[in-house]
Amino acid sequence: MSAQRVTPGLRELVVLCGGIRAARGLRFAAGLIVLTLPLSGCGTGALWDKFMTKDETYTDEPADKLYNEGLYLMNKGKDPKAASKKFEEVDRQHPYSDWARKSLLMSAYAFYEAGDYDSCIGSATRYVTMHPGSPDAAYAQYLIAASHYDQIPDISRDQGRTEKAIAALEEVIRKYPTSEYATSAKKKLEGARDQLAGKEMNVGRYYMEKRDYTAAINRFKTVVTRYQTTRHVEEALARLTEAYMAIGIVGEAQTAAAVLGHNFPDSKWYQDAYNLVKSGGVEPSENQGSYISKAFRKLGLG
Repeated sequence: MSAQRVTPGLRELVVLCGGIRAARGLRFAAGLIVLTLPLSGCGTGALWDKFMTKDETYTDEPADKLYNEGLYLMNKGKDPKAASKKFEEVDRQHPYSDWARKSLLMSAYAFYEAGDYDSCIGSATRYVTMHPGSPDAAYAQYLIAASHYDQIPDISRDQGRTEKAIAALEEVIRKYPTSEYATSAKKKLEGARDQLAGKEMNVGRYYMEKRDYTAAINRFKTVVTRYQTTRHVEEALARLTEAYMAIGIVGEAQTAAAVLGHNFPDSKWYQDAYNLVKSGGVEPSENQGSYISKAFRKLGLG
């Protein structure tokens, strides 16, 4: 069949689709009409695009390029959040490489600087797990501890995060005692312990106001036996003197006052404790068998 014998409707289709010839017969042309309809005319539909789109292969960027871009964002750009994404990309595109190891630690640091502590803990924990023998493992462990420490809440709230900080800081000191991070961890550890002591004191004072002296004594006893090196121990000893005098256990009150005077003679709390036992007709006197005396002797303070 020649092009001149094609029907008007078919001729329009041939022209629109770029001059398709009808020489293969009317049956082929009719099939072509059916085929082109769902393609939205001349190959502009989604199905046509799907078949004609080229398969573009994604090319990884060099590891050192990504790493250095991350460093730039950290140092010059002051954008730790964006930097962390670059470091994570190194690990994704070049896993098991030395660049990936370095980037994992840097991503933990970037997360810490961005205040994303949970992500920092995740990356740092992964680093310690994968590279326990690395010279930088101490720093990764320290980042875990610092992330917990920086989230320590007010003493009026639950201190679960403080407990985690203490455990992580003790891990730094235990595993890497000679590292520079152990020194910093010890300072933070004392701060975290002071926080827990403050929590106990806060609750103990509440019970004292309610005249629940036994409950108060249990709180102050925790401070004296577990947190002797914190700034709260002087008040705890004075409060124990007060609580024991209130319930008539004078011997323990005398011991609390005596230990307070022996270790903190210039403390204002000692003057209060001394006056209190004197008002009961006795003097401060240490009972060596008391838990109070034993707690301080254990640390060489009694």
